[in-house]
Parts: sequence; structure tokens; C-alpha cells
Amino acid sequence: MSVEPNERAKMIFLIKRRKGSSRDELIMQWYKNHMPAVITAQDRAIEQGRDGASRYIAQLFNSSNKDDMSWDGMAQLWFADPQKPATNDHGQEPTDTFQEKAAPYFSWATREYVAIDGSEHLSVAPLTLNDPYPSTRSGFFRVNFLVPAQEGTDYDAFYKHWLEVHVPNISAWTNQAGGFRYVVSHSIYPELAPYAGMAELYFHSEDDWKKCQSLMRADGMENFVDSARMDIMFGDTEMVGVP
Repeated sequence: MSVEPNERAKMIFLIKRRKGSSRDELIMQWYKNHMPAVITAQDRAIEQGRDGASRYIAQLFNSSNKDDMSWDGMAQLWFADPQKPATNDHGQEPTDTFQEKAAPYFSWATREYVAIDGSEHLSVAPLTLNDPYPSTRSGFFRVNFLVPAQEGTDYDAFYKHWLEVHVPNISAWTNQAGGFRYVVSHSIYPELAPYAGMAELYFHSEDDWKKCQSLMRADGMENFVDSARMDIMFGDTEMVGVP
């Protein structure tokens, strides 16, 4: 199978709460204060002829493969051009209450490949009794693999194997298990990024994910991945700022 890249760059912002802040208050401030401000900023950029995000979602994580969760969630925004890593992390000087609750976070530029679309299962309705967005969606079980490369990895060879060997295998296993969406994102600046890439798998239930796990077999991906540092995050809710 051949998977073509999205023409737009996907910028990812991994979010972790500050010490002393609860996950619940982080999410509340994210939804109430930060997302509306980001939505307004993107609308203003587009009105002024600048590069504003065409989509904006925030994925929330409930648990992970590690006792101490590396991340509480991530924001994803799609732009015409990738942003290079900033000199300073966002939120070092908080501009809203969300950034007071979130540890300073960085921008991560990726190129997205949609192997299994399934977007019809991820519809979102604008709100009718409040501002239309941000809104929310749930009713799925999502797995995010945050994939680090082994030291000295040849990224061209890694990404080629990922797309030409691993993606077809995972696609087949996901379909067999009843999964409905599979997306891979590769770092545009891998030497400067926290991970070489990310895979997102969506299922209707956790049982479907367990079935997919039972089908998986080694296919050479393990020769590139630093499995000890890999973060696997699980979630069932997303906040949608720009659908």
C-alpha cells in the first residue's frame, strides 16, 4: 500500500501539568481559557492573510504504559508550513491560567500520513447553547505511540521501513481487530524532536485494541525503535477547537 503525506504540516504540542496542579484543573483551564484564545488567534491570522491553523484538536490521555505518565495530553494544529523549534518553550512566561497550570511546552513539527481514515467515526457537532467551539468528542479508544529512535539511526531508512513495511502490517492488524483509524506522523526535524514520530490508532473499544495487540508480530521496526523510551498513551476524549 502507498500512503501519501498530508500537504499541511502537523504541529504537535505535548502537555504535562506543573507540579502541584491536578489533571482536572489543567484540562478545565485548557478548555475554558486556552482553546478559545488559540481559536481566535487562528481566525485572526487567516483574516490577515497569514498562516492560520486549518484544524486544531487536543487529545487527552487517561493512562500510559508507565506508572508515571509522561504527558497529560497534546494539541495538534495543521499549518501550511512547519514551524521550526522555538528557542524558548511556550508558557515560560504564562499568558493565561492554562499556562500557569501546564509545564512549559515545545513545538514539534511533523508530516502526517493517514493510513486508515475512519473520520466518519470522529464527527463532532458545534455547540448550540454556547460558542460553537471548542467542542468535545468521545466514544472511542485511542492509542498514541510516541516513538523514539535508537541512537545513530538512519532516519531515511527508518521512515522508509515504517511506511513501506510497518504501516501495511499495522493497517491489516487494525482492520482485522475492528479498528477504524490509523495515522502516522514523522518528525520533520528528527534530530531536534522529542520523538522520531507518532502513531495513532483508534478503536471502538479497549477489547478491540487488545485483539489488535494479539495479532501484532515483529516486522523489523524494533531494529530502529528505542523501546525502553517509548511512551504509549491511552485516551477516550478529544477537545476540538477547529474541526
